[in-house]
Amino acid sequence: MTFQIAIVLYPGLTVLDAIGPYEILRNLPDSELRFVSGEVGPIVSDSGVLVLGATHTFAETPAPDLVLVPGSGSATTEAMADRELVEWLRAVHPNTSWTTSVCSGALVLAAADILRGHPATTHWSAQPMLAAFGARSRPHDRIVRSGKIVTAAGVSAGIDLGLWLAGEIAGVEAAQLIQLAIEYDPQPPFDTGHPDKAPAELLRKARLEMTKVAASPRVPLDVATALWRLTLNRVRGHKVRAAI
Repeated sequence: MTFQIAIVLYPGLTVLDAIGPYEILRNLPDSELRFVSGEVGPIVSDSGVLVLGATHTFAETPAPDLVLVPGSGSATTEAMADRELVEWLRAVHPNTSWTTSVCSGALVLAAADILRGHPATTHWSAQPMLAAFGARSRPHDRIVRSGKIVTAAGVSAGIDLGLWLAGEIAGVEAAQLIQLAIEYDPQPPFDTGHPDKAPAELLRKARLEMTKVAASPRVPLDVATALWRLTLNRVRGHKVRAAI
């Protein structure tokens, strides 16, 4: 049987969050990969320059085996408040083999009430928001698995997530072959990729820059909308079935 992989796209997403795992997962045998969104067509990324293409709609993808939700530096809260996206995640999650996220994509899963009670990670700057949706933040872990739910830390962690998933789905040797084929042998010139490693002044500047990027009058409204819908669904009894 074909293993169907659905990578979610939405306006303003961070491209590497989606393309990093894509470059790994597209090499899995007997797999079908889809970029899914509300409509088929071009999706403009957070740079405003690079465009990805949605190949299938949510309605056309009712039963994916693997779902991956990327994050964004500025549009995550809009995705969290996107009723069609959140309801699709709620609908498909009970029957997936894997439900996954990269970076702040974890907050979109959280808005669908998928992370409640689960340990999870996300970009270091977004970790505090996990608790608001009932998840248990794991800020020092690059990949966190809880049953079939797997969350990855910020942006570049998506490549590691893709390799981890490849090992689980196709076996360690297959994942190692993919790693060798794409020559994924990271040797960064600097060692400041996590707050635990960054000097205090550099971390302060990074927090300031990210606050500027995320500053939008819509953010509080979008988060409130996501929390309201989540709470209303719970009150009305529409709960997402927990992963085994």
